[in-house]
Amino acid sequence: MKKLEFCLSAIDDANAHDPDRTEGQPAAQLYGQRMSAELERLFPDASEPLQIAARGQHIERWVLKRKDFPEGRAGYLTWRTALAKHHATRVAEIMAEAGYGTHDIENAGQMIRKEGIKRNREVQALEDVICFTFLKWYFAPFAPTQDSEKMDRIVTKTALKMSAEGRARVLREFDLPDNLAQKFVV
Repeated sequence: MKKLEFCLSAIDDANAHDPDRTEGQPAAQLYGQRMSAELERLFPDASEPLQIAARGQHIERWVLKRKDFPEGRAGYLTWRTALAKHHATRVAEIMAEAGYGTHDIENAGQMIRKEGIKRNREVQALEDVICFTFLKWYFAPFAPTQDSEKMDRIVTKTALKMSAEGRARVLREFDLPDNLAQKFVV
């Protein structure tokens, strides 16, 4: 088995243990597969570390529960940072087991931890894929659970994280309400 196939399979195997089966299969596993599909569609020439980072971006997300961190924005950010470190560590372990070198492992970890967003081409590519995956698969069920003011802030933050090319593509591919579409205007 090739190193890349080993890593993707190992990530899927780890994510198969996600207890959230809302959509009929483990949520983290489904998310990883959707991330890989969006990466392939948006960046068909993606490097192997980027392909692995996309698939493993939420590896074992259920292990660190939001309720175990303090309430409020500071607690939320602490939880997100802890998750990113956990995801990067697990992906690094899998990549090392597959035989990847230090450079590739560190590169994937930087992408997962979003170190260099807006400065590193691959970190930005992963962020664009994350945003497309959210908009395509998770936005419609999520939006009604939020008040309009909070939803406006979420969409604004999503758009700001994206590259100019990604935002332009969102406008071509998604039929967003005018007030939300304006957030993506380059």
